[in-house]
Amino acid sequence: QLQASGGGLVQTGGSLRLSCVASGSIVSINDMGWYRQAPGKQRELVAYIGSHDQIKYIDSVKGRFTISRDNAKNTLYLEMNSLKPEDTAVYYCNAEMYVPHDGGVSSEFYWGQGTLVTVSS
Repeated sequence: QLQASGGGLVQTGGSLRLSCVASGSIVSINDMGWYRQAPGKQRELVAYIGSHDQIKYIDSVKGRFTISRDNAKNTLYLEMNSLKPEDTAVYYCNAEMYVPHDGGVSSEFYWGQGTLVTVSS
């Protein structure tokens, strides 16, 4: 239901753009977000965008990362600039989606499969 892509290996100061496409029987998409998990650490929320484009970032990425969404394409983006070695992690997209269920609509949370971002020093 969620397919993430765009990760790779970059040098410090480089840029990457992550994408996450939602597919399937979707009525609508509510909140979306990017999480990351570095080796040996817990998964953390990096950036969040609500259905009305409310946006939040963790302090460590403010001014460097930009989250956006294209509702017509059911796609979430994360533009990452001025990358640092500490940004190295597997990045996951997450979304709350309303899908058809038992003749009605059900709210479900979905995770993408993760895309690896490696920033070399």
